[in-house]
Amino acid sequence: MSISKQRQKRVRGRRVVAPAVEIKTAKSRLPATVSRPALLEGGADARFRRLVYDLLTIASRMTVVREHLASGMGITAPQFSLLMVVGQFHGERGVGVTAVAKVLHVSSAFVATETGKLAQAGLLTKRANPQDRRAVLLSLTRTGRALIERNSNEIRSVNDAFFGALTRTTFAALSTTMAELVRSSARATAHLNRADSAAWREAAE
Repeated sequence: MSISKQRQKRVRGRRVVAPAVEIKTAKSRLPATVSRPALLEGGADARFRRLVYDLLTIASRMTVVREHLASGMGITAPQFSLLMVVGQFHGERGVGVTAVAKVLHVSSAFVATETGKLAQAGLLTKRANPQDRRAVLLSLTRTGRALIERNSNEIRSVNDAFFGALTRTTFAALSTTMAELVRSSARATAHLNRADSAAWREAAE
């Protein structure tokens, strides 16, 4: 018999009804995951949590899209981003490794390594900066430009579908907001790195 049903028992020859078992549960609301008033509604973080889940979903889907486009071009997803950034900024002189790294929020060492592979594939050229011989300037080759142009219809189609919900106004607002989140997320990761370093030093002592 289910515990949710009333159980019966006999006491001194008389049948009585025992109350159903009461199951105690923990409080339904977890501690808030943020404390800034702007991120709370009525003291609750439900909307903030939905935002986090949505951002994670968008990031995952952007990764899928980038990997698909890169695969069709015979390169890796990070190399796809590098190729597009160089194509966007190289102009007539070329674009520096540091500038590319800043746009993509990656290290200059990473850019140098991956663009070296793209140069070996004939998609980029690397030459010394005449104004600073220690620096390197990157440019698309004709082959690299042709590769992007051959895939431009698919790139536009995917981007139009992915960001099609945005209006001119919401696009401008989202661009500003995402730039601010990039800066604040950098501060958050720097905080984590400092905490990890402190923990490592403490363990080593």
